[in-house]
Amino acid sequence: MNYRSTRDTSLSLTAAETIARGLSREGGLFVPESVPQIDANFLTQLSAMNYAERSAAVMKLYLSDFTADELLEYTKAAYANFSTESAAPLHRLDEKTSFMELWHGPTCAFKDIALQILPYLLTASLRKTNESKKVCILVATSGDTGKAALEGFRDVEDTAILVFYPRDGVSDVQKLQMQSQQGNNVSVCGVEGNFDDAQTGVKQIFSDPVFASELAARGWFLSSANSINWGRLLPQIVYYISAYCDLLNEGKIHNGEEISFCVPTGNFGDILAGFYAKQMGLPVKRLICASNSNDVLTEFFHTGTYNRNRPFFTTVSPSMDILISSNLERLLFEVSGKDAGYITSLMTALKNDGCYSVTPEVKEKLDKLFRAGCCDENNTKAQIGSVWADHQYLMDTHTAVAHNVLEQYRREEVSQEQVVVVSTASPFKFCGAVLEGLSHPGTGDGLSEIAELEALTGVSAPAPLAALRNAKVRFSESVEKEQMETVVSDFLR
Repeated sequence: MNYRSTRDTSLSLTAAETIARGLSREGGLFVPESVPQIDANFLTQLSAMNYAERSAAVMKLYLSDFTADELLEYTKAAYANFSTESAAPLHRLDEKTSFMELWHGPTCAFKDIALQILPYLLTASLRKTNESKKVCILVATSGDTGKAALEGFRDVEDTAILVFYPRDGVSDVQKLQMQSQQGNNVSVCGVEGNFDDAQTGVKQIFSDPVFASELAARGWFLSSANSINWGRLLPQIVYYISAYCDLLNEGKIHNGEEISFCVPTGNFGDILAGFYAKQMGLPVKRLICASNSNDVLTEFFHTGTYNRNRPFFTTVSPSMDILISSNLERLLFEVSGKDAGYITSLMTALKNDGCYSVTPEVKEKLDKLFRAGCCDENNTKAQIGSVWADHQYLMDTHTAVAHNVLEQYRREEVSQEQVVVVSTASPFKFCGAVLEGLSHPGTGDGLSEIAELEALTGVSAPAPLAALRNAKVRFSESVEKEQMETVVSDFLR
């Protein structure tokens, strides 16, 4: 299977080339030439496997230039250091609702699912493509991707990793996780601005041919660990399929029965993975897109117009504080009949005017696949409190947004199908807001609030977060967005 760019379908790359490159030079995102199909027999086979085995089997369908043995070796290694036997266990809330907990990895966020295996995929891709230069992983993060990428690529041979984050746009715990990162090949830098500023800066660096030539002369090239890299997105497809298998094993559904997923998302990568799972043949009725106060995606799915010309809100669910949802480009490419010219026109309009509208035909297709809703700050905190009071289940702010939007969906659609809420982070990464949701205002100190939340609920913080009490800050630099390329250049000297 080869891959093509959403903005230039004449370009065709192998899977290894796609993962190594990350982003197409004209700014497009790589997508598979076709989507492999699965059936009930395949799901039955997967249901008898553990998570690492499921992951290798699903990814093999997309990675034709990797062997099954290679992939199984990588998945076993990647998920060996998770705190649960399954990397993505289900927690049943009630008869119709489960939470898929994706935060049992080393950084306590769903990004670990992909970023623990991406270093294996990337370094193997470099070998397969006979790449002699070293690779610098360049990352823009709204909170969780940065730490997960840093941890995944720490001290990996012939790699370096540099993470940019919005200086005032992440939680205290998220910031300390990144600033205290260990490793000889890592660096972290704040950006004066929001996530969109950091993400736009990274994309501009990737698309600068002069800078690329300068780095090549010094023996480096750039690649990405954001979900713009197919090697980041692909492992996320697995957990949608795995959740279905777990429901089969629990006897909650029969093989072929449709379920829905409710996903908190900002950059659209997480829910896009669910879209690809559905396109593969996974019986999915609805993909429910949940936004916080930065509700650009909710408006898009309701109206067909994407408009980033709006106020930007810094919220208690910072990983969703995004107004430019990069992975939406892949979705629009798929539902527009893989029309690269159409996608280029939309993305040009977004860059120049800050908005675009899709055709009625595209909007009709989206309406069949998606539902969308949003949840503001007060309702996010209230949701945390009500679920704790009713079920003694503690959830983070992003998961609370999703659960609130799921309740909206059920009121509007009178839904009866099983729904899996994608739970993206440990509540202990956002202690202040979680404590407020439990009607117990914290101290304002992210570290001391970990102990406060433990004492209040009797729930133990994950070991990696508890260990932050002894963490030492290594990286405290912050720059204007116009200086980001200089930071990269200096880092690689």
